[in-house]
Amino acid sequence: MDPKLESLLRQMPKAELHMHVEGSLEPEMIFRLAERNGVKLAWPSVEALRAAYAFTDLQSFLDIYYAGASVLRKAEDFFDMAFAYFERAAADNVVHAEIFFDPQTHTARGVPVAAVIEGLEHACRRAHAEFRLSAKLILCFLRHLSEEEAFATLEEALPHRKHFVGVGLDSSERGHPPEKFARVFGRCRELGLHLVAHAGEEGPPAYIESALDVLQVERIDHGVRCVEAPALVQRLARERVPLTVCPLSNVKLRVFADLAAHNLPALLEAGLRVTVNSDDPAYFGGYVNDNFVQTFAALPQLTAAHALALARNSFEASFAPAEDKARWWRELDDVHARVMAA
Repeated sequence: MDPKLESLLRQMPKAELHMHVEGSLEPEMIFRLAERNGVKLAWPSVEALRAAYAFTDLQSFLDIYYAGASVLRKAEDFFDMAFAYFERAAADNVVHAEIFFDPQTHTARGVPVAAVIEGLEHACRRAHAEFRLSAKLILCFLRHLSEEEAFATLEEALPHRKHFVGVGLDSSERGHPPEKFARVFGRCRELGLHLVAHAGEEGPPAYIESALDVLQVERIDHGVRCVEAPALVQRLARERVPLTVCPLSNVKLRVFADLAAHNLPALLEAGLRVTVNSDDPAYFGGYVNDNFVQTFAALPQLTAAHALALARNSFEASFAPAEDKARWWRELDDVHARVMAA
């Protein structure tokens, strides 16, 4: 890769819009929190746990993901996890992050929603104070559970409404179409929350259409299978619907054989509002700059112009205030000019 292009990818300011905070739990922290909280793990060592990260599909990943999250018990655990992510994000020149969290993963173990949100919100405030990194929380419903359980989670979280800006839909996609959650998303829309949903990663393009038409989401998380439906691609381009794409995750979960086979160039060529993100970075082999650098290295047709477009898309697709977006665009232009002139 051209050194200037790699420098641009690493140095340019960017927003991360698709990152599950529980998926940032590195094996070392899992063991540290397990010891702190007296949790017995199924793996004898950090090395054994890391070796288990050989996934065949989304479900095989989720099995380990939920086991890892079992070490999270108190607000300070959620703070430690999130702040460790923010430190890495700041080093990657992330200036804004909208992070997903899964309260049902924790309330099922008796952890109060208050502990989850208070710990994460504390980390968001600390990240802003120390790194000037703005952060917002998005509460996700687990789609393999019922809509009634999603409603119960929403009600439990509402006393902390000021600390999260939106809701999302994640977990096992196959067999759990977006319309399963039509009523709870309607309630969230009435509450003025932003709406996003995972669709079109393992699920078919029809799930993307349902997320748009039934749930009325503002962003599609993943969405890479849209290319199987040309009319849908045209619609996504026309309506400027953001896609929060996660290249390393897609390869790790066998959506694509390798990065060289990824359809990111085709998505950009179709005029789609694509962003690059890390998804579950501790499990999928890289944080956001790793996703940028490795993807561009594997796809030599991607240029500095594509890098700038992806960064601009990340700001435009975020739920940040307009004045912040304008500032980040200016910072992006400054970094681009400096790197190219070096």
